[in-house]
Amino acid sequence: MKKTAEVIIIGGGVNGCAAAYYLAKRGVKDVIVLEASESIGHGGSSRNGGGVRQSGRDPRELPYAMYAVQNMWPTLSEELGVDVEYKQAGNLRLGKTQAHMEKLARLAENARKAGVDVRMIDGKEVKEICPYLSDDIIGASWCPTDGHANPMLTTLAYFKRAVELGVSFVKKAPVKAIKKVKGRARKVITVDGTVFEGETIILAAGYESREIARTVGIDIPMTRYFEEALVTEMQPPMFEQMLGTADADFYGHQTVHGSFVFGSESGLEEAADMEPADLRTSALTMSAGCRAIIGYIPALKDAKIVRSWGGWLDMCIDEVPVISPVEEVPGLILACAFTGHGFGTVPSVGLMLSQMVVGEETVVDIHSLRYDRFKADR
Repeated sequence: MKKTAEVIIIGGGVNGCAAAYYLAKRGVKDVIVLEASESIGHGGSSRNGGGVRQSGRDPRELPYAMYAVQNMWPTLSEELGVDVEYKQAGNLRLGKTQAHMEKLARLAENARKAGVDVRMIDGKEVKEICPYLSDDIIGASWCPTDGHANPMLTTLAYFKRAVELGVSFVKKAPVKAIKKVKGRARKVITVDGTVFEGETIILAAGYESREIARTVGIDIPMTRYFEEALVTEMQPPMFEQMLGTADADFYGHQTVHGSFVFGSESGLEEAADMEPADLRTSALTMSAGCRAIIGYIPALKDAKIVRSWGGWLDMCIDEVPVISPVEEVPGLILACAFTGHGFGTVPSVGLMLSQMVVGEETVVDIHSLRYDRFKADR
Protein backbone atom coordinates (compact mmCIF):
# COMPACT_ATOMS: atom_id res chain seq x y z
CA MET A 1 0.00 0.00 0.00
CA LYS A 2 1.27 3.41 -0.97
CA LYS A 3 2.05 5.59 2.08
CA THR A 4 3.69 8.72 0.69
CA ALA A 5 2.24 11.33 -1.65
CA GLU A 6 2.43 14.97 -2.59
CA VAL A 7 -0.98 15.54 -0.99
CA ILE A 8 -2.80 13.61 1.74
CA ILE A 9 -6.54 14.27 2.04
CA ILE A 10 -8.20 13.22 5.30
CA GLY A 11 -11.83 12.44 4.55
CA GLY A 12 -13.47 10.68 1.59
CA GLY A 13 -16.68 12.69 1.67
CA VAL A 14 -17.85 14.84 -1.19
CA ASN A 15 -15.41 17.70 -0.48
CA GLY A 16 -12.46 15.35 -0.12
CA CYS A 17 -13.36 13.54 -3.35
CA ALA A 18 -13.88 16.84 -5.19
CA ALA A 19 -10.53 18.22 -3.99
CA ALA A 20 -8.83 15.02 -5.15
CA TYR A 21 -10.45 15.28 -8.58
CA TYR A 22 -9.58 18.94 -9.15
CA LEU A 23 -6.00 18.33 -8.01
CA ALA A 24 -5.64 15.41 -10.43
CA LYS A 25 -7.30 17.41 -13.20
CA ARG A 26 -4.59 20.08 -12.88
CA GLY A 27 -1.84 17.46 -12.89
CA VAL A 28 -1.33 16.86 -9.16
CA LYS A 29 -2.10 13.14 -9.28
CA ASP A 30 0.17 12.00 -6.45
CA VAL A 31 -2.68 12.15 -3.94
CA ILE A 32 -3.85 9.76 -1.21
CA VAL A 33 -7.36 10.08 0.26
CA LEU A 34 -7.93 8.46 3.66
CA GLU A 35 -11.53 7.48 4.45
CA ALA A 36 -12.47 6.23 7.92
CA SER A 37 -15.39 4.03 6.85
CA GLU A 38 -15.51 1.17 4.39
CA SER A 39 -17.45 3.16 1.81
CA ILE A 40 -16.99 6.53 0.11
CA GLY A 41 -19.50 9.21 1.06
CA HIS A 42 -20.69 7.22 4.05
CA GLY A 43 -21.56 10.24 6.21
CA GLY A 44 -23.44 13.47 5.65
CA SER A 45 -22.05 13.86 2.11
CA SER A 46 -24.59 11.43 0.72
CA ARG A 47 -27.15 11.72 3.52
CA ASN A 48 -28.74 15.07 2.74
CA GLY A 49 -31.53 16.56 0.66
CA GLY A 50 -29.33 17.68 -2.22
CA GLY A 51 -29.91 21.43 -2.22
CA VAL A 52 -27.83 23.55 -4.61
CA ARG A 53 -28.72 27.02 -3.44
CA GLN A 54 -27.49 30.56 -3.12
CA SER A 55 -30.54 31.96 -1.34
CA GLY A 56 -30.73 31.76 2.44
CA ARG A 57 -26.96 31.79 2.89
CA ASP A 58 -24.68 33.84 5.06
CA PRO A 59 -23.11 36.65 2.97
CA ARG A 60 -19.68 35.08 3.53
CA GLU A 61 -20.78 31.97 1.65
CA LEU A 62 -22.34 33.72 -1.31
CA PRO A 63 -19.27 34.34 -3.54
CA TYR A 64 -18.34 30.67 -3.88
CA ALA A 65 -21.96 29.45 -3.83
CA MET A 66 -22.71 31.77 -6.74
CA TYR A 67 -19.56 30.73 -8.59
CA ALA A 68 -20.54 27.06 -8.36
CA VAL A 69 -24.07 27.71 -9.64
CA GLN A 70 -23.01 30.03 -12.45
CA ASN A 71 -19.89 28.24 -13.67
CA MET A 72 -19.71 24.63 -12.50
CA TRP A 73 -22.98 22.86 -11.72
CA PRO A 74 -24.53 23.33 -15.19
CA THR A 75 -21.76 21.29 -16.87
CA LEU A 76 -20.78 19.00 -13.98
CA SER A 77 -22.52 15.86 -15.26
CA GLU A 78 -20.79 16.20 -18.62
CA GLU A 79 -17.42 16.88 -16.99
CA LEU A 80 -17.58 13.91 -14.62
CA GLY A 81 -19.22 11.52 -17.08
CA VAL A 82 -22.05 10.73 -14.64
CA ASP A 83 -25.54 12.20 -14.52
CA VAL A 84 -25.62 13.83 -11.08
CA GLU A 85 -29.28 14.77 -11.64
CA TYR A 86 -28.66 18.48 -11.37
CA LYS A 87 -31.81 20.51 -11.94
CA GLN A 88 -31.89 24.30 -11.89
CA ALA A 89 -35.60 24.78 -11.25
CA GLY A 90 -35.57 27.41 -8.50
CA ASN A 91 -35.93 27.44 -4.75
CA LEU A 92 -38.92 28.49 -2.66
CA ARG A 93 -38.19 29.25 1.00
CA LEU A 94 -41.63 29.31 2.56
CA GLY A 95 -43.18 31.38 5.33
CA LYS A 96 -46.44 31.14 7.28
CA THR A 97 -46.09 34.08 9.66
CA GLN A 98 -44.95 37.67 9.53
CA ALA A 99 -41.87 36.72 11.55
CA HIS A 100 -41.04 34.13 8.89
CA MET A 101 -41.38 36.72 6.15
CA GLU A 102 -39.14 39.20 7.94
CA LYS A 103 -36.45 36.56 8.35
CA LEU A 104 -36.68 35.54 4.69
CA ALA A 105 -36.60 39.19 3.59
CA ARG A 106 -33.34 39.80 5.49
CA LEU A 107 -31.71 36.79 3.85
CA ALA A 108 -33.05 37.78 0.43
CA GLU A 109 -31.65 41.30 0.80
CA ASN A 110 -28.20 39.89 1.63
CA ALA A 111 -28.33 37.75 -1.49
CA ARG A 112 -29.54 40.60 -3.70
CA LYS A 113 -26.66 42.81 -2.55
CA ALA A 114 -24.27 40.09 -3.72
CA GLY A 115 -25.96 39.87 -7.11
CA VAL A 116 -28.24 36.84 -6.63
CA ASP A 117 -31.55 36.87 -8.49
CA VAL A 118 -33.89 36.49 -5.51
CA ARG A 119 -37.09 38.29 -4.56
CA MET A 120 -39.93 38.11 -2.08
CA ILE A 121 -43.30 36.89 -3.37
CA ASP A 122 -46.76 36.65 -1.81
CA GLY A 123 -48.88 33.56 -1.20
CA LYS A 124 -50.73 33.93 -4.49
CA GLU A 125 -47.52 33.82 -6.52
CA VAL A 126 -46.24 30.91 -4.42
CA LYS A 127 -49.31 28.90 -5.44
CA GLU A 128 -48.83 29.91 -9.07
CA ILE A 129 -45.31 28.49 -8.99
CA CYS A 130 -46.29 25.42 -6.97
CA PRO A 131 -50.06 24.79 -6.64
CA TYR A 132 -49.56 21.78 -4.36
CA LEU A 133 -48.53 23.89 -1.37
CA SER A 134 -50.68 24.78 1.65
CA ASP A 135 -53.01 27.79 1.62
CA ASP A 136 -51.49 28.72 5.01
CA ILE A 137 -48.32 29.90 3.28
CA ILE A 138 -48.39 33.69 3.10
CA GLY A 139 -45.25 34.18 1.06
CA ALA A 140 -41.74 33.05 0.26
CA SER A 141 -38.38 34.05 -1.07
CA TRP A 142 -37.96 32.89 -4.67
CA CYS A 143 -34.62 32.26 -6.35
CA PRO A 144 -35.06 30.91 -9.88
CA THR A 145 -31.37 30.03 -10.28
CA ASP A 146 -31.21 27.67 -7.29
CA GLY A 147 -31.74 23.94 -7.74
CA HIS A 148 -30.86 20.47 -6.54
CA ALA A 149 -28.75 17.43 -7.39
CA ASN A 150 -28.21 13.86 -6.19
CA PRO A 151 -25.64 13.86 -3.32
CA MET A 152 -24.70 10.19 -3.59
CA LEU A 153 -24.23 10.30 -7.35
CA THR A 154 -22.21 13.52 -7.09
CA THR A 155 -19.91 12.10 -4.42
CA LEU A 156 -19.33 8.86 -6.31
CA ALA A 157 -18.83 10.70 -9.61
CA TYR A 158 -15.99 12.76 -8.10
CA PHE A 159 -14.55 9.58 -6.57
CA LYS A 160 -14.75 7.68 -9.87
CA ARG A 161 -13.05 10.41 -11.89
CA ALA A 162 -10.36 10.96 -9.26
CA VAL A 163 -9.51 7.25 -9.33
CA GLU A 164 -9.45 7.26 -13.14
CA LEU A 165 -6.96 10.13 -13.02
CA GLY A 166 -4.62 8.28 -10.66
CA VAL A 167 -5.67 9.28 -7.13
CA SER A 168 -5.27 6.57 -4.45
CA PHE A 169 -8.06 5.96 -1.93
CA VAL A 170 -7.57 4.04 1.32
CA LYS A 171 -10.78 2.97 3.07
CA LYS A 172 -11.18 1.83 6.67
CA ALA A 173 -8.38 4.22 7.61
CA PRO A 174 -9.65 6.40 10.48
CA VAL A 175 -7.11 9.08 11.34
CA LYS A 176 -5.88 9.54 14.89
CA ALA A 177 -3.39 12.38 14.52
CA ILE A 178 -1.38 14.70 12.34
CA LYS A 179 2.28 15.07 13.20
CA LYS A 180 4.67 17.92 12.40
CA VAL A 181 8.16 17.39 11.06
CA LYS A 182 10.45 20.42 11.42
CA GLY A 183 7.45 22.63 12.16
CA ARG A 184 5.43 21.55 9.14
CA ALA A 185 2.40 19.23 8.99
CA ARG A 186 3.87 16.18 7.36
CA LYS A 187 2.62 12.88 8.76
CA VAL A 188 -0.86 11.43 9.16
CA ILE A 189 -1.25 8.59 11.64
CA THR A 190 -4.25 6.25 11.52
CA VAL A 191 -5.82 4.47 14.48
CA ASP A 192 -3.96 1.25 13.71
CA GLY A 193 -0.62 3.09 13.69
CA THR A 194 -0.07 3.29 9.94
CA VAL A 195 1.84 6.44 8.98
CA PHE A 196 1.20 8.32 5.75
CA GLU A 197 3.40 11.21 4.69
CA GLY A 198 2.76 14.15 2.36
CA GLU A 199 3.94 17.64 1.47
CA THR A 200 0.44 19.05 2.03
CA ILE A 201 -2.41 17.74 4.18
CA ILE A 202 -6.06 18.67 3.57
CA LEU A 203 -8.27 18.04 6.59
CA ALA A 204 -11.82 17.44 5.34
CA ALA A 205 -13.09 14.92 7.86
CA GLY A 206 -16.39 16.52 8.81
CA TYR A 207 -17.18 16.57 12.52
CA GLU A 208 -14.05 14.49 13.26
CA SER A 209 -11.84 17.32 12.01
CA ARG A 210 -11.81 19.10 15.37
CA GLU A 211 -10.20 16.24 17.28
CA ILE A 212 -7.70 15.59 14.52
CA ALA A 213 -6.74 19.28 14.30
CA ARG A 214 -6.15 19.40 18.05
CA THR A 215 -3.24 16.99 17.62
CA VAL A 216 -1.24 19.83 16.02
CA GLY A 217 -2.35 22.42 18.55
CA ILE A 218 -5.26 24.14 16.81
CA ASP A 219 -8.91 24.13 17.76
CA ILE A 220 -11.82 24.69 15.38
CA PRO A 221 -14.90 25.87 17.32
CA MET A 222 -17.33 23.33 15.92
CA THR A 223 -19.63 20.56 17.06
CA ARG A 224 -21.64 17.80 15.43
CA TYR A 225 -25.34 17.45 14.94
CA PHE A 226 -27.58 14.79 13.45
CA GLU A 227 -29.67 15.18 10.33
CA GLU A 228 -32.34 12.76 9.20
CA ALA A 229 -33.62 12.26 5.68
CA LEU A 230 -36.48 10.30 4.17
CA VAL A 231 -37.56 9.13 0.75
CA THR A 232 -41.19 8.67 -0.27
CA GLU A 233 -42.62 6.21 -2.73
CA MET A 234 -42.84 7.45 -6.30
CA GLN A 235 -45.45 10.14 -6.89
CA PRO A 236 -46.89 11.63 -10.08
CA PRO A 237 -44.88 14.65 -11.26
CA MET A 238 -45.81 17.56 -8.99
CA PHE A 239 -43.05 20.18 -8.98
CA GLU A 240 -39.34 20.56 -9.75
CA GLN A 241 -38.43 23.35 -7.32
CA MET A 242 -36.32 22.94 -4.22
CA LEU A 243 -38.38 23.72 -1.12
CA GLY A 244 -37.33 24.98 2.29
CA THR A 245 -38.86 26.95 5.14
CA ALA A 246 -37.94 30.06 7.08
CA ASP A 247 -37.32 28.03 10.25
CA ALA A 248 -35.64 25.14 8.41
CA ASP A 249 -38.34 22.65 9.48
CA PHE A 250 -37.36 20.64 6.42
CA TYR A 251 -35.98 21.00 2.91
CA GLY A 252 -36.26 18.79 -0.13
CA HIS A 253 -37.47 18.18 -3.65
CA GLN A 254 -39.05 15.67 -6.00
CA THR A 255 -36.42 13.61 -7.80
CA VAL A 256 -36.35 12.75 -11.47
CA HIS A 257 -37.58 9.29 -10.45
CA GLY A 258 -40.77 10.66 -8.87
CA SER A 259 -39.90 10.08 -5.22
CA PHE A 260 -39.50 12.98 -2.79
CA VAL A 261 -36.35 13.41 -0.71
CA PHE A 262 -36.57 15.53 2.44
CA GLY A 263 -33.99 16.35 5.07
CA SER A 264 -34.24 17.97 8.47
CA GLU A 265 -32.22 18.62 11.60
CA SER A 266 -34.01 16.29 14.00
CA GLY A 267 -32.43 16.88 17.40
CA LEU A 268 -32.30 13.12 17.91
CA GLU A 269 -28.74 13.33 19.25
CA GLU A 270 -30.00 15.44 22.16
CA ALA A 271 -32.66 12.92 23.13
CA ALA A 272 -30.70 9.71 22.66
CA ASP A 273 -27.26 8.47 23.65
CA MET A 274 -25.74 8.29 20.17
CA GLU A 275 -22.19 7.50 19.19
CA PRO A 276 -20.69 9.00 16.00
CA ALA A 277 -20.90 5.61 14.28
CA ASP A 278 -24.63 5.42 15.03
CA LEU A 279 -26.69 6.39 11.98
CA ARG A 280 -30.09 5.09 13.07
CA THR A 281 -33.23 7.15 12.69
CA SER A 282 -36.13 7.42 15.13
CA ALA A 283 -39.84 6.94 14.50
CA LEU A 284 -40.47 9.77 16.97
CA THR A 285 -38.38 12.40 15.19
CA MET A 286 -39.24 11.11 11.72
CA SER A 287 -42.96 11.46 12.44
CA ALA A 288 -42.41 15.02 13.63
CA GLY A 289 -40.62 15.76 10.37
CA CYS A 290 -43.48 14.24 8.40
CA ARG A 291 -46.00 16.45 10.19
CA ALA A 292 -43.96 19.51 9.25
CA ILE A 293 -43.82 18.41 5.60
CA ILE A 294 -47.58 17.74 5.44
CA GLY A 295 -48.20 21.15 6.99
CA TYR A 296 -46.61 22.75 3.94
CA ILE A 297 -47.38 20.11 1.26
CA PRO A 298 -50.76 18.56 2.14
CA ALA A 299 -50.82 16.69 -1.18
CA LEU A 300 -48.25 14.29 0.34
CA LYS A 301 -50.37 13.32 3.36
CA ASP A 302 -50.94 9.77 2.07
CA ALA A 303 -47.44 9.22 0.63
CA LYS A 304 -45.59 6.24 2.10
CA ILE A 305 -41.99 6.49 3.31
CA VAL A 306 -39.90 3.79 1.67
CA ARG A 307 -36.63 4.45 3.47
CA SER A 308 -34.90 6.83 5.83
CA TRP A 309 -31.35 7.46 6.96
CA GLY A 310 -29.32 9.71 9.19
CA GLY A 311 -25.94 11.37 9.04
CA TRP A 312 -23.70 13.54 11.19
CA LEU A 313 -22.92 17.08 10.10
CA ASP A 314 -20.33 19.52 11.40
CA MET A 315 -21.56 22.86 12.74
CA CYS A 316 -19.27 25.86 13.21
CA ILE A 317 -19.85 28.33 16.03
CA ASP A 318 -20.50 31.13 13.51
CA GLU A 319 -22.33 28.82 11.08
CA VAL A 320 -19.97 29.16 8.12
CA PRO A 321 -17.13 26.80 7.23
CA VAL A 322 -13.40 27.01 7.69
CA ILE A 323 -11.65 26.80 4.31
CA SER A 324 -8.05 27.94 4.52
CA PRO A 325 -4.41 27.16 5.18
CA VAL A 326 -3.32 27.42 8.81
CA GLU A 327 -0.58 29.95 9.47
CA GLU A 328 0.55 28.21 12.67
CA VAL A 329 0.84 24.84 10.93
CA PRO A 330 2.41 25.18 7.48
CA GLY A 331 1.35 22.44 5.12
CA LEU A 332 -2.13 22.06 6.63
CA ILE A 333 -5.30 23.17 4.84
CA LEU A 334 -8.70 23.03 6.56
CA ALA A 335 -12.01 22.29 4.84
CA CYS A 336 -14.58 21.59 7.51
CA ALA A 337 -17.44 22.93 9.66
CA PHE A 338 -19.78 23.36 6.67
CA THR A 339 -22.81 23.44 9.00
CA GLY A 340 -25.03 21.47 6.63
CA HIS A 341 -24.43 23.92 3.77
CA GLY A 342 -21.58 22.10 2.07
CA PHE A 343 -23.11 19.98 -0.68
CA GLY A 344 -24.29 22.79 -2.95
CA THR A 345 -20.88 24.47 -2.97
CA VAL A 346 -18.72 21.38 -3.45
CA PRO A 347 -17.51 22.14 -7.01
CA SER A 348 -16.14 25.55 -6.06
CA VAL A 349 -14.75 24.32 -2.73
CA GLY A 350 -12.95 21.41 -4.39
CA LEU A 351 -11.54 23.76 -7.01
CA MET A 352 -10.36 26.29 -4.40
CA LEU A 353 -8.69 23.59 -2.30
CA SER A 354 -6.72 22.51 -5.36
CA GLN A 355 -5.72 26.14 -5.92
CA MET A 356 -4.53 26.48 -2.32
CA VAL A 357 -2.35 23.39 -2.69
CA VAL A 358 -0.52 24.77 -5.74
CA GLY A 359 -0.28 28.31 -4.35
CA GLU A 360 -2.76 30.03 -6.66
CA GLU A 361 -5.27 32.66 -5.63
CA THR A 362 -8.70 31.15 -5.15
CA VAL A 363 -11.27 31.74 -7.86
CA VAL A 364 -13.23 33.98 -5.48
CA ASP A 365 -12.15 35.77 -2.29
CA ILE A 366 -12.88 33.66 0.80
CA HIS A 367 -10.68 35.42 3.35
CA SER A 368 -13.67 35.65 5.70
CA LEU A 369 -13.60 31.85 6.02
CA ARG A 370 -10.01 31.66 7.24
CA TYR A 371 -9.19 29.80 10.43
CA ASP A 372 -7.53 32.88 11.93
CA ARG A 373 -10.91 34.65 12.23
CA PHE A 374 -11.23 32.92 15.60
CA LYS A 375 -8.06 34.47 17.04
CA ALA A 376 -8.74 36.65 20.08
CA ASP A 377 -6.61 39.54 18.80
CA ARG A 378 -8.50 39.97 15.55
